[in-house]
Amino acid sequence: MHTVDYLIFVVYMLAMLAVGFYFYKKNKSSEDFYVSGRNMNSWHIGLSVVATDVGGGFSIGLGGLGFTMGISGSWMLFTGLIGAWLSAVLLIPKISTLGHKHKFFTFPQIFNHFYNAKVALLAGVISAIGYLGFTSSQVLAGAKLASATIEGLNLQWALIIMGAIAVIYTSIGGLKAVIYTDTIQWIILIAGLVFIGIPIAYNAVGGYDVIKSTLAPEYLSLQNVTWYQILNWSVTIIPIWFIGMTLYQRIYACKSEKEAKKAWFIAGLFEWPIMAFMGVILGMLAKVAAVQGLFDGITDTSTMDSEMGLPILLSTILPVGLMGLMLSSYFSAILSTADSCLMAASGNIVTDIISKFSKREYSEKKMLQISQIVTLSIGLFAIVLASQMQNVLELMLYSYAFMVSGLFVPVIGALYWRKSNPKAAFWSMLLGGSTTIILIITNNKLPFDMALPKHLDANIFGISISLVTFILLSNYYSKRINHGI
Repeated sequence: MHTVDYLIFVVYMLAMLAVGFYFYKKNKSSEDFYVSGRNMNSWHIGLSVVATDVGGGFSIGLGGLGFTMGISGSWMLFTGLIGAWLSAVLLIPKISTLGHKHKFFTFPQIFNHFYNAKVALLAGVISAIGYLGFTSSQVLAGAKLASATIEGLNLQWALIIMGAIAVIYTSIGGLKAVIYTDTIQWIILIAGLVFIGIPIAYNAVGGYDVIKSTLAPEYLSLQNVTWYQILNWSVTIIPIWFIGMTLYQRIYACKSEKEAKKAWFIAGLFEWPIMAFMGVILGMLAKVAAVQGLFDGITDTSTMDSEMGLPILLSTILPVGLMGLMLSSYFSAILSTADSCLMAASGNIVTDIISKFSKREYSEKKMLQISQIVTLSIGLFAIVLASQMQNVLELMLYSYAFMVSGLFVPVIGALYWRKSNPKAAFWSMLLGGSTTIILIITNNKLPFDMALPKHLDANIFGISISLVTFILLSNYYSKRINHGI
């Protein structure tokens, strides 16, 4: 990178920190910190939602999918569109009213409302652990991009630098800083991809005829995907729209139900087709560049991590000045997700865990200070966790799966099934989440592997266990109540 690129990048990072410091002066209470005073409009929230959901993990991860499977990788974010629109119709009408009426800050407070404090505490622990992993995945995405594009910067130092920037402005500025920076970051990312990344990469590899002759035909087909890949993505991604702490915070932050629903429809359209196709197309162009030998002398393409193809492509083809702008675009995506996930984990720990055990009554100023300290601490731990992982998309989807398998069934039961009860919710959360984590950690063979070309996602088994447990225990305790036992 040239000095001009470094200067552009540094100015951008300083601007993000400046937003955090600006809202540090504006925040007067934990309500300001966690739900932006409950007065945000649909466009700010909608752009923040899609920036958070797509963000760096999916931006870098989509590039990896485009590199390995072509435009069919875009189907992964089609599940995001479905999830966004389903939750706008089924979830928001119920949750928005409750959130404003009871002044909720977090997702697990819904469990306290419908079930009890014990269930809410477990939900808070599961959500906090999941978002800690998700924050780490975003920090890792940023570090991969930085280490591939900034000469002399190794992955470990990149983790420290990128993590520190995201953690500092989030821990001081709160959700309003996150939402406003998300809006800025998403606009920068879209502009960077549309006007810089895709056109220059397309010309650099030689245009459509070269792309078509270089890649296998399946790269240009939307059918290069298996039914079980779509099933795995659907079961992992669609439910997150019903249990994501970052999303509940934004529902509470909207000034009305109407604004929240509009925001979710906006977010869905930006996810698919807009971001989905831009991400995989850049990954495909990176594949073409690798086959053409543009990466020779930079990396060994036979052993290269597919997620590194896109960052290396950008660092190879972009001229002075544009490299700095494009790098800022991708860091925008990464930071927009990292900051939101950090806020989610912090909200869970402060509101759903610490507040449950503390017997003291704190002033609004003191609670704000505690929230900032906890956010900073979680961010530092997320950086350490990221240093132990290698694959962004894998870490991100594991975090998703852990939360979904434990939380999805109980929240749907609370909203739509009259037989649901606290004991059924508690054990379905515990057994569902535990099943998924055990299968992931032990890397055990899953049932039916002999009949399938690839493994089914562990989350499918976790959510199935959760569902069966919830139904059986709900019916059991419902009968006991009806019989006066």
